[in-house]
Amino acid sequence: MARGINKVILVGNLGGDPELRYTGSGTAVCNFSVATTESYKDRDGNQVENTEWHRVVAWARLAEICGEYLSKGRQVYIEGQLQTRQWEDKDGNTRYTTEIKAREMQMLGGRDGGGSSDDGGSYDQSPRPQRQASSNGGGRPQQQAKPSGPSDDYSFEPDDDLPF
Repeated sequence: MARGINKVILVGNLGGDPELRYTGSGTAVCNFSVATTESYKDRDGNQVENTEWHRVVAWARLAEICGEYLSKGRQVYIEGQLQTRQWEDKDGNTRYTTEIKAREMQMLGGRDGGGSSDDGGSYDQSPRPQRQASSNGGGRPQQQAKPSGPSDDYSFEPDDDLPF
C-alpha cells in the first residue's frame, strides 16, 4: 500500500520579523508568518486579491539562518510539511494550531525583498547520507548504498546510454 505524502511549497513574503528562541535543551526554533496572495478577475472584470497567511516554524541550524537573514517583507521559498499541534491554554482549554514545519528555505529577490535574485541563498535541513570508505575484506571499497526513499539526485551515471 502506498504511503502518504505531506509536502508544502510556499512562495510569499514575510509578514513580520522572525522570532528566534531556544528550547531548554538549546535547540533553536524560529517562528514567522508568510503571506501568499492570489489575484484574479471576477465575473465583472474587477481585479480581486486574496491573501492567505501561513505560520512557519524552523528548527536547529535552519532556524538560526532564518532568524539571522530574514526580515519583514522579504520574499522566500519555503518547503516543508504540515504539522498540527495541540496544547492547553491558561484556562485549561485544548487548543490546536496548524503550521508548516520548514525543511528548506530559499531567499528570493534582492536584499530589500524585491528585484533581482542575486543575493538569494538556499538552506536545506534535510539529512544527507554520509559517504564513508569501507572495505569488503578484499581491499576494494564497497559502493555506498543509495537511500531507499525519494531522492533529489537526478544526475545520470557517466556510462548511461541516453537515446537523445
